[in-house]
Amino acid sequence: MNPQPLEINAHTKNFGSKATDVQLRGAELYFLPVKTRVPLKFGTETLTSVTCARVQVEVADQHGNTATGWGEVPLSVQWVWPSEMSYEARHTALKDFSEQLTSAWAGFHATGHPMEIGYDFQQQVLPTLLAGFNRDCQPHERMPKLASLVCCSPFDVALHDAYGKLHEVPVYSTYNRQYMNRDLSAFMQGASQNDNSGSANGESISFTGKYPEDYLSSNREDHLPVWHLVGGLDPLDRSQLNGQAVGDQEPEVLDEWISRDGLDCFKVKLRGNDEPWDYDRLVQVSRIAATQGDYVLTADFNCTVTEPDYVNRILDRLKEEQPTAYDSILYVEQPFPYDLEAHQIDVRSVSQRKPLLMDESAHSWEYVRLGRSLGWTGVALKTCKTQTGALLMHCWAKAHGMHVMVQDLTNPMLAQIPHVLLAAHAETMRGVESNAMQFYPQASVVEAKVHPGIYQRRNGQLDLTSIQGPGFGYRLDEIDRDLDEPVERSGSLS
Repeated sequence: MNPQPLEINAHTKNFGSKATDVQLRGAELYFLPVKTRVPLKFGTETLTSVTCARVQVEVADQHGNTATGWGEVPLSVQWVWPSEMSYEARHTALKDFSEQLTSAWAGFHATGHPMEIGYDFQQQVLPTLLAGFNRDCQPHERMPKLASLVCCSPFDVALHDAYGKLHEVPVYSTYNRQYMNRDLSAFMQGASQNDNSGSANGESISFTGKYPEDYLSSNREDHLPVWHLVGGLDPLDRSQLNGQAVGDQEPEVLDEWISRDGLDCFKVKLRGNDEPWDYDRLVQVSRIAATQGDYVLTADFNCTVTEPDYVNRILDRLKEEQPTAYDSILYVEQPFPYDLEAHQIDVRSVSQRKPLLMDESAHSWEYVRLGRSLGWTGVALKTCKTQTGALLMHCWAKAHGMHVMVQDLTNPMLAQIPHVLLAAHAETMRGVESNAMQFYPQASVVEAKVHPGIYQRRNGQLDLTSIQGPGFGYRLDEIDRDLDEPVERSGSLS
């Protein structure tokens, strides 16, 4: 690969009419390496380490008042960029693109609310930057849009955090007309009447006069049901350890996790190309979960299925032979390929059986709209696709009666906090997925001293009561984590 840097023009404009508007002044980027405790399988690949991109941005208002904010995301190569290219080539590309984003964000001088600045950056800068980065690359070497969004997300999250800190309020209290210049109609539009997504009276839904807070819970949930990830390589009982026990005092097999953490929600990773294995895996997990009482499952095929009948056969067989397991399935997640535009599969036969949620295919609200027209009935939100984008997808889905979940990207350290806060405000189908404590529990030891309830799962829940204060409520001044020098810095950071 030979990605080309792209010069980004400074999008300078005067401050708007609101005294609360801000403008970016600078950004800096850090890389934090993390090793997994046990392997995590994504589709056809396996994750054993990850680099977390941590970002600090500085904003200022028209009076010269400044604040800094933080964002973080794991650059999960296998999830964001499935490819036959080497892991290291993709890993290096993600880091290089993140470095280019540092100067691009610092040089983007639009003003307003973070929803507005974040949206404008994703519309005006990110596509051009990605096109420049992919210039001269062979087709199989080109970074996909999902990967660019994940690299972009810590900057966007940090912007939201800085805005809340500048105004000394939790950022979720700012998603309204008091702080925003534009209503939701400036960002998106309702479904057309011919895609079965309009309102009950046949009219398209209007977002005029609507703001994100109109689709978010007015009261934050401080105790969330939590989902456990049953990875494709996870041993279900001691007989499957085959002498490979980690021996680090953490649970080793599924019933031990259930017993210690009080779990009753299980996301089961499947292969999508091995029907007997997938069926048996769901039956085995169901039987273990049932020993502890009531439970729910979701079946996650990770984009490896190419036709709906594969999923339908598994569901129908479960319904006939294992009705308890079938009834426990709350929804099915992303069986079909990432690229929704290239693979416009009619999936209504699946969603007639169980709610069907988009994940990797949901890059923006436009993709949720397209998915809805094909028969998808919900969306799995992730802050790793930007806070701005996640909120817009949430609002569009809720307005059109779609199901919503908040899914994990195995978020450690700071990345966990915006992730769980989104779920706490989103009124999901059931709680939030959180699995970093399974795959790299030691990564967040420092943060857990301040926020113990979100880095451990007890009684089947996460406890968010420690998240307090402006922005995302990180309470960074209490977290004793030393950072190396930033790998990239641009603009002013006071």
